[in-house]
Amino acid sequence: MPPTANPAPRLPPLAYVIFGSRWLQLPLYLGLIVAQGVYVFLFVKELWHLVHGANSLTEQGIMLLVLGLIDVVMISNLLVMVIVGGYETFVSRLGLQNHPDQPEWLSHVNASVLKVKLAMAIIGISSIHLLKTFIAAGEVGLPVCGSTEYIAAMVTHAGAVAEGLALAEPICTKVTSAGVMWQSIIHGAFILSAIGIAYTDKLMTGSSAKREHAGAH
Repeated sequence: MPPTANPAPRLPPLAYVIFGSRWLQLPLYLGLIVAQGVYVFLFVKELWHLVHGANSLTEQGIMLLVLGLIDVVMISNLLVMVIVGGYETFVSRLGLQNHPDQPEWLSHVNASVLKVKLAMAIIGISSIHLLKTFIAAGEVGLPVCGSTEYIAAMVTHAGAVAEGLALAEPICTKVTSAGVMWQSIIHGAFILSAIGIAYTDKLMTGSSAKREHAGAH
């Protein structure tokens, strides 16, 4: 007769309640699935803007829209990583062994690996935002949208138009030199944090391997 699997050990009532409390995280992961659906809607909306305005958009405008699409995809990948990896690590096994679509990283995922992968994904998202800022950096020096200077320029333009003068409408920007600087600093902090997390994980993995090797002997 084929060997039967060992039945799960019966837990004391308190241990059963404490261990079963992990299922309280289930609504959180279901909520992230809803957020994933919202990002799919956002991707379709941005894609429609890109296709609909392809004839009128400038090269820079098209590039910014494409970077926005890539940003949505990367955030969506981050959501998938958190949903699948987090559920597998902290709630329950998904039973994807030998499944043809099982993610390669899921076979050896744990809390440490998940933190490193999340840190790398955040760096990728931050890189996209920083690249979008660098593309628009040529607008630095223009009046900031909503600022007193821009409002005064709009009032002057409206008065000139009312008098029959043909003047170009004032242009504003959301990019400032201070904003570019701080965004670069924050991106560097993300990189240093990811390096620190990866180095700590390497030290912990090496220490565990040494203890197992010493215990074997």
